[in-house]
Amino acid sequence: MTAVVTTLKTSEIIYPSADGEPVAETTLSVLKQYLADRRATVLANQFLYYAQGFPKVRLTPDVMVIFDVEPGGRDNYKIWEEGQVPKVIFEMTSPSTQSEDKVIKKDLYERLEVQEYWLFDPKGEWIPEKLRGYRLGVEGYQIITDSRCEVLQLRLEIEGKLIGFYREDNGEKLLTPDELASALKAERQRAEAERQHAEVESQRAQSESQRAAELESLLARYREQFGKLP
Repeated sequence: MTAVVTTLKTSEIIYPSADGEPVAETTLSVLKQYLADRRATVLANQFLYYAQGFPKVRLTPDVMVIFDVEPGGRDNYKIWEEGQVPKVIFEMTSPSTQSEDKVIKKDLYERLEVQEYWLFDPKGEWIPEKLRGYRLGVEGYQIITDSRCEVLQLRLEIEGKLIGFYREDNGEKLLTPDELASALKAERQRAEAERQHAEVESQRAQSESQRAAELESLLARYREQFGKLP
């Protein structure tokens, strides 16, 4: 059963909405697009409240994915109001946050029954493989060994300072905004090249047709002057 602390004294409690920490914008945008047609939301750099009546008891996941809730953004996320715990949480980690990420947050997310918890160390400063995932099992969190996000049905790959997300059903990569812009630019360039090629071919065909007409006219004149010709 999900561990959510509650209290009855809530009428005058204020729950702040942000703490100014950097947002994992790329992961946020990619997953939001991927889940656009699902009843789900993806939130980044927003307070996660899990103890009703205690606004200082909170965490700020870099990115969290929640299913079976209304799509769209929130100022913050209160588990007792939404009725759903995040299914997947991604945290950017570094040596300075190592202890909190691999102990405090890991233990809490496990108690809250977050299905998958991923730590991304882009510089490999304390996670040699840079990306480490945990999946909830009957005995708590277990290391994920195949780089699959089972909940999202995505395969994860390290690509420089980012995580690459690939669909399991067709192998296609979920494009980042920069990659999408580059792909669109390349497609436009290809379309323009094809248009120009078609225009050149059309002009060539027109020129060949005109040349054939000129030769046919010349042959006709020869026939008039010299009689029977091939």
